[in-house]
Amino acid sequence: MTIKSNSIIKEIDVSEIIAMLNKAYADEWLAYYQYFTEAKVVKGIMKRSVLHELNEHAEDELRHANLLADRILQLGGTPLLTPKEWFSQTNCGYMKPKKFDVKSILKEAIKGEQCAIVTYSKIAQKLKNKDIVTYDMVNKILADEVEHEHDLQSIVEDINDFVSSLKK
Repeated sequence: MTIKSNSIIKEIDVSEIIAMLNKAYADEWLAYYQYFTEAKVVKGIMKRSVLHELNEHAEDELRHANLLADRILQLGGTPLLTPKEWFSQTNCGYMKPKKFDVKSILKEAIKGEQCAIVTYSKIAQKLKNKDIVTYDMVNKILADEVEHEHDLQSIVEDINDFVSSLKK
């Protein structure tokens, strides 16, 4: 069933929900590309572990984009159709890798996850007790983003512990 984009779900305008979801959709595509690119250029200590995480997270971001696109369509909207729109609509932007060492790549990826966590937390708060279907989807994505940040932080801690052990 498609909902008309000019209708209201429990006191929230559907067009407002679509706009929020399209911005998140842009974020997911840019996050996917960022992880994809970082996995190609990353160098250094624990590269294999980092590559595994980057590739896994890229797959999750693409899955999130699919979920968001499907919900936008269910709500009677149209997902953003061009990468140019992603850049103009994004909440979190795109952080081009400047340094390719593992720690720099992880630092940028963590910033991206932290932005996603803030973004999805705001969307969830806005939709709570209103659009329960979108609210549930957003919370599932939010849980993934929190897990991603934790995974990346754990690798940074492992690297720091390893480097510290070498200094002893």
